Amino acid sequence: MNLIKIKTFFIVFISFISISTFAQKGTRVGYIDMNIILKNIDEYNKASTLLDKNIEKWKKEIELKKIQLNQYEEQLNTERILLTPELINDRELEIKDFASEIINLQEKRFGPKGDMIIQRSKLIQPVQDQVLSVIKQIAEEKKYDFIFDRSSSLTMLYSAKIYDISELVIKRINRQQRIQNRKDQIEKLKNKTSSSKN
Repeated sequence: MNLIKIKTFFIVFISFISISTFAQKGTRVGYIDMNIILKNIDEYNKASTLLDKNIEKWKKEIELKKIQLNQYEEQLNTERILLTPELINDRELEIKDFASEIINLQEKRFGPKGDMIIQRSKLIQPVQDQVLSVIKQIAEEKKYDFIFDRSSSLTMLYSAKIYDISELVIKRINRQQRIQNRKDQIEKLKNKTSSSKN
């Protein structure tokens, strides 16, 4: 009986020590606002502008096709009295095919595997990957346990500005961009000097 009491006391004592040690560590939490970060990155803004231009172009293309479809339908309705049933049937099939082309074009441009999704991943995904990489570096350096994105669907009822690391992320990304720009300039100068020697 005494042995059971000693074992129980020892287990409770160990548990108490480990809980108090863990509780003293504290959890470090930071947050970012991805929208603010992305708005401050030139590469993202250029990619976003290019994507928006393409989307507008595709919307106009589809709108023109819809106008053309309406014209075909109106023309058929005005000429219906003069046409034979076979010709009416042929025209209706042509109009139906043209309407299917429009639906296929919409799917090609804006569908789940469409041009918009493909271009977004090509243009914007590399920038987002860069941001996530910098966030991971900062989290490891500053020993954050969690970093939340304030702009996502996660509900953040209160956040103290001291834990906002968005500016730090922007500074790091801009520094990386300046370093890359310098490397590109040096490479251009090397290419110029080597081509002028030849």
